[in-house]
Amino acid sequence: MKPSRLARLLLLVAVLFLAACHREGALPWRLTNVSGHMPGLEFQLTDDAGKPVTGEDYRGKVVLLYFGYTHCPDVCPLTLAHLHAVLQRVGPSADGARILFVSVDPARDTPAIMHAYVNAFDKRAVGLTGTPGAIEALSKRYRSAFTREPGTGDGQYEVSHSSAIYLFDRQGRARLLATPATPQDDLVHDLYLLLQTGD
Repeated sequence: MKPSRLARLLLLVAVLFLAACHREGALPWRLTNVSGHMPGLEFQLTDDAGKPVTGEDYRGKVVLLYFGYTHCPDVCPLTLAHLHAVLQRVGPSADGARILFVSVDPARDTPAIMHAYVNAFDKRAVGLTGTPGAIEALSKRYRSAFTREPGTGDGQYEVSHSSAIYLFDRQGRARLLATPATPQDDLVHDLYLLLQTGD
């Protein structure tokens, strides 16, 4: 092969390689891309089996993190049902994902209560609870917020809370942000991409 033809061939290969890298680095996300703008998955809590866990325990999984509580009258159950439907539509690769449901009501949400609650929605969901300080610190880490409303006198009360859904890649990096109102098609699309990238 003549040197000029070899040079052109090598240039073509280099251009194709760079184009492939560019496409790989700019995935067509439909959700809000927060890559590099939010901290990674890091916490020290107790899972719904009563075992201490950290963010490291979920490395290798794509994580959907949501703050809520088991006595929530509407948004939390609707969100968990929404996420279950998304995982069902993604198919077998959804086994590489975990829903982490963090309680903002640790006084009532024991590990046993959390386990029964999240498993009623999806077997890939894990309930997380902890000390009020640990929950508050994690909430602030992801710019979430919650407030306990005044009680009704019979020991019952509600907790107002943010409803963002945070998606982390397999390395625990914050990648995407959704809400309970996010169209199911968009969540399915982006979750599938996260699961397939191997990041």
